[in-house]
Amino acid sequence: MSPRTLSRPIRVLVAKPGLDGHDRGAKVVAAALRDAGMEVVYTGLHQTPEMIATAAVQEDVDVVGLSILSGAHMTLFPRVLQLLADMGRNDILLTGGGIIPPEDIDVLQAKGVGKLFGPGTPTSELVQYITTWAAANLDG
Repeated sequence: MSPRTLSRPIRVLVAKPGLDGHDRGAKVVAAALRDAGMEVVYTGLHQTPEMIATAAVQEDVDVVGLSILSGAHMTLFPRVLQLLADMGRNDILLTGGGIIPPEDIDVLQAKGVGKLFGPGTPTSELVQYITTWAAANLDG
């Protein structure tokens, strides 16, 4: 089965939650997604889960990507996921990356978080993952 072609660009919000001040990777990801034809909203540094979920709903995005290097991934991913659900937006894919141990990735994915990526992942993998997800989950 071939994937559906969407009639509009995939909308992605890229966010840096918490106090981590390192955003080079998030900016590289945002640029790669834009280059792939996606509409990207980058929220900048020091975002709270509430700010991220609110922005995702206001911007009517399809995907939220969190970049977390601070070690707070076990708190931040579930919180954003819960806030999106509370806002009636279970349809938004929550994905992301950072320095996340494999056992924590398993736990987060079991809670409903999408695929998570580690440092050094080629941006083409992120683009492929989001594109494949969108083809299967979004209306053309």
